[in-house]
Amino acid sequence: MQTNEDAGMVLLLPFSPRSISRFFFEAYFFEYMEVQMKAVVQCGGRGTRLRPHTSILPKPLMPIGARPVLELVLKWLRRNGIGEVFVTTGYLGHLIRSVCGDGSQWNMQITYTQELEPLGTIGPLSLLREQLNEPFLVLNGDVLTDLNLNQLIHNHRKSDANITIGTSVRSTKMDFGVIDEIDGRVTGFREKPELTNLVSMGIYCMNPVVLERIPSGVPFGFDDLMFQMLEEEARVNVFKHTGLWLDIGRVEDFLKAQDIAWDEQSSAFATAAA
Repeated sequence: MQTNEDAGMVLLLPFSPRSISRFFFEAYFFEYMEVQMKAVVQCGGRGTRLRPHTSILPKPLMPIGARPVLELVLKWLRRNGIGEVFVTTGYLGHLIRSVCGDGSQWNMQITYTQELEPLGTIGPLSLLREQLNEPFLVLNGDVLTDLNLNQLIHNHRKSDANITIGTSVRSTKMDFGVIDEIDGRVTGFREKPELTNLVSMGIYCMNPVVLERIPSGVPFGFDDLMFQMLEEEARVNVFKHTGLWLDIGRVEDFLKAQDIAWDEQSSAFATAAA
């Protein structure tokens, strides 16, 4: 309680100067220090949707303007406070290592893994069991987004879920007329409807306990992990993102990315405001 003796009255404050200082310190910590965690960038895929271009380059090195998409992803992570990154490689992995090196040019540390045989979309994490001993990020190496990592990580840490999936809403135009029927009788018809779904962005927060579910040396997809956890009724959360998200593995998104000025300070790919 604070008093004003000169004025002959008592001024009641809901908190002390010390608690005010603590409040602003915690606010600063959340805004600038929350994202200090390791990230795994998945770069082992063959990029079949972008063939024939990916016959020469791995998908994460496909150019967006004058720079490879993986460079944009790594710089975005660094601006968000991520300094230690593991890059999982497989197909044409030597090219990725040659381009990105040890990460020192972006003031970050990059360590690589190499798949001798394809391990699926989540199997490569089995190669990093010892290194991932705290909550960590996982993302595909071909994702461009303005997702706020502070908010994603805070949302995950305050929950009791072992996985939080970054999600976005996508609409898909059907190429066919859709028929509804009951016992062979048509009850409805929609001509090439547009279906809207909540989809995974390919960005996740995970706790180390998840690694116990991933087998070693065999292909294991994120779908396998989800089916397993849902069958066991293990909690998985979503973080809904309403901003920019492009999956460069899709031709449509790859072409759309070429029309965006990927300036590092632009709103399109800078750290989103909290």
